[in-house]
Amino acid sequence: MSIDKPTTPADPSAEQFSATPADAAPARPPRPCPNCGKMSVAASYPFCSKRCRMVDLNRWLTGAYAIPVRPEEENDEDEG
Repeated sequence: MSIDKPTTPADPSAEQFSATPADAAPARPPRPCPNCGKMSVAASYPFCSKRCRMVDLNRWLTGAYAIPVRPEEENDEDEG
């Protein structure tokens, strides 16, 4: 009884195995960066660069951006 050596798949970087064909349309069209207005790139979408992504993240983390919260309305029915 012989044990077969497992076969290795073909080189995944070969053209026939590419995930997106060269003539395929991009998944998302470029749009202006929300921070600086330059056109976005796929690697940092919807931002134009990693720097603009980090600037936006910093604004969220420091509280410069905030989602407004409405105070809860008190119900007179709940009270006894």
